[in-house]
Amino acid sequence: MTAELLINVTPSESRVALIENGILQEIHIERHTKKGIVGNIYKGKVSRVLPGMQAAFVDIGLDKAAFLHASDIAIHSELIDEVSPSQLEIKDIGALVREGQSIIVQVVKDPIGTKGARLTTDITLPSRYLVFMPSVSYVGISQKIEDEQERTRLRTLVQSFCDDNGGFILRTAAEGVSENELAQDAAFLRRLWQKVQGRQKSDGRKKSIKANVLYEDLPVARRVLRDFVGTEIERIRIDSNLTYKELHSFTKEYVPELVGKLEYYKGDLPIFELYDVENELQRGLERRVNLKSGGYIIIDQTEAMTTIDINTGAFVGHRNLEETIFNTNIEATLAIARQLRLRNLGGMILIDFIDMTEPDHQKRVINSLEQAMAKDRAKSSIYGFTKLGLVEMTRKRTRESLEHQLCGECPACKGSGSIKTVETICFEITREVVRVNKAYRADMFVIYASPTITDALLGEESHLLAELEAFVEKQIKVQTEPLYHQDKFDVVMM
Repeated sequence: MTAELLINVTPSESRVALIENGILQEIHIERHTKKGIVGNIYKGKVSRVLPGMQAAFVDIGLDKAAFLHASDIAIHSELIDEVSPSQLEIKDIGALVREGQSIIVQVVKDPIGTKGARLTTDITLPSRYLVFMPSVSYVGISQKIEDEQERTRLRTLVQSFCDDNGGFILRTAAEGVSENELAQDAAFLRRLWQKVQGRQKSDGRKKSIKANVLYEDLPVARRVLRDFVGTEIERIRIDSNLTYKELHSFTKEYVPELVGKLEYYKGDLPIFELYDVENELQRGLERRVNLKSGGYIIIDQTEAMTTIDINTGAFVGHRNLEETIFNTNIEATLAIARQLRLRNLGGMILIDFIDMTEPDHQKRVINSLEQAMAKDRAKSSIYGFTKLGLVEMTRKRTRESLEHQLCGECPACKGSGSIKTVETICFEITREVVRVNKAYRADMFVIYASPTITDALLGEESHLLAELEAFVEKQIKVQTEPLYHQDKFDVVMM
């Protein structure tokens, strides 16, 4: 598998595309006026405690208060003022925090839709090989490092870096790394944590400030390079000379194995025209995703969950119906895994595969989906088929989906995805004229409506207007308002 990163930089936005085998798989977008805050560490104040929800709202300086659940409060007292260790053992929000209390928190989920940011007091600081955890003193190892001998070697090496002031998790990229490189990573993370603690103490003297940023995660381009250490990236192309120089300095110091893969892109075509990235982004916003066989999938994203429906479409197969259905479902698993990564869809996901009668086919479809999702860096869990024949799964969600990043609510349908038909609006106008005629005295009526509605009232629905005039015994005129949406109208008495 060949993979490369394309980094597109403009004064207002940075975008990073992951290309695998010539196809867009992931897109990371950061607008400079609206940066994501996952990974940032804040000194906030508890604004409200909700015992019934076992949670608290914390003011960290955003428009909406952030959410902290009792289960996300780490069992240590260093990060929380005036709370004893014995109290922290009780997972009761009333015993853990109080209103007005200062607290050090880290963002684990960006604000999404109407929900505020999700917080934890279990602070983690990542680097290329290690993740530092000030709340523990043990060593954790990525499950993707499977060789037991290597796991033992890494655990032995990193255990010597742990003490009562913190422990480490070994990332997948640490496999095969020397003791010296791990020691440098550990020393860097401890220095970084000391800076965070130093800012906490200095900011604590500023009584007028409610919330302070103690640590900000890296900008999107550097963050992606840090997180992709250990993956098989062949080339990293950047279309900004300034960003290229910055990333060259960054990789030289922190990720030296990537230095030789950096390339300043000087091509005539915009960098995202390579591999058809721009068009793929547009297709990533559509409900329908066509499969090569002629089938298709429909993706609907709601606040509660994402639903995916598979259809055979024009695919008729070559043998029998069961084989056609099975082949369509197998092809859909690959498309679904890619779309989840591309659109950054998370939370609960419900997949309605085409009904299969063969248990072996169901098992093979689940295996295919699991294999396809194994390439995804975001954690996912697949729970198999339910009694209704649906597949339940979850995917870890930290940042907003592609749709939420790039799109807003439709002013016409207000997010519902549909609007009333022309016929429905015409009937509503009829009822409104009758209502106003009964309630008030008027000599005539003027209906102000969109061009679509007025065309209908004067054309195919003109009989409604004639019947209405006879019923109310008043003259009715129709006036076009070009700026009105289809479902907006006004009835004015004259």
